[in-house]
Amino acid sequence: MGMTQTITDNPADYIQPLNINGLEGRMLYVPAPPKKKREILLVYGHHAKLERWWGLVENLHDYGAVTMPDLPGFGGMDSFNQIHKRPNVDNFADYLAAFVKLRYRRKRVTIVAISYGFVVATRMLQKYPELTKKVDLLVSVVGFMHMDDFRFSPLKQRNYKRLTRLFATRPAALIIRYLGLNSFTIGTIYKRLSAGKKRFIEVGPEYFKQMLEFDTHLWQINDVRTHWLTTSEFLKLDNCKSRIDLPVWHVATEGDHYFDNNIVEQHMRIVFKDYHQVLASSKAHTPPVLATKAEMGVLLPTKLRRVLARNP
Repeated sequence: MGMTQTITDNPADYIQPLNINGLEGRMLYVPAPPKKKREILLVYGHHAKLERWWGLVENLHDYGAVTMPDLPGFGGMDSFNQIHKRPNVDNFADYLAAFVKLRYRRKRVTIVAISYGFVVATRMLQKYPELTKKVDLLVSVVGFMHMDDFRFSPLKQRNYKRLTRLFATRPAALIIRYLGLNSFTIGTIYKRLSAGKKRFIEVGPEYFKQMLEFDTHLWQINDVRTHWLTTSEFLKLDNCKSRIDLPVWHVATEGDHYFDNNIVEQHMRIVFKDYHQVLASSKAHTPPVLATKAEMGVLLPTKLRRVLARNP
């Protein structure tokens, strides 16, 4: 492909197989444009696949090489169950640390981590503090730190905890996988839930249909038990127990329906050496699953772009 200034419109041109710790998945890698030295590791969040974040990759590529690996159980990658491990944040942190050590042996890296991806990146840096020396910039894109960051009421939190534990059991996960993960069921649920309405109902019917098809595909390729076990872990998370000797740049969204930005800031200030917040003009936690480069661009506000534009 060579080191060209522009990249193609097709993410498939940049995807290659990934085999790490006995788990098979995929990795997206876009080489840096000329004169750009930054190495960017993009860590996606929950309910994801590589193609879902292509618009953000296109934006980040303006500042350097971009690498995005699958996470076990997400994006169609083998789940931790394949190697008899539980899909918890500590095992995801170990996996990400192994990837960083292999991929960036003699290089420094900019970590841009989205939502749950930032939870994993944070735990990795807490478990492997020696890796902080490799990180030239740490960016949270709507990341979170603690169970209290959620906007849910105490009653809703308790109900979600019960439901996610139930859905994560093997019998329930099998029922969900083979009976529940179809466009009719998912579309019906989205139309009733407030978060679904925010993401889907305000768009036209044709775009709604396209997004629903893609979102159904995401549900089908992501391991059901991994999804619900990690969701259950969100609701008891505490990533504030040890400090990280790095500053963090945090992208908060104006319309985030999951997190209280003020409480997220308080928790990040407990852990990181310094805290810088930039506000993205997004109506939801993240742009929709079919977001273009322009639509994803809101996640990199101008002030952060200036930081990324400096060669490390």
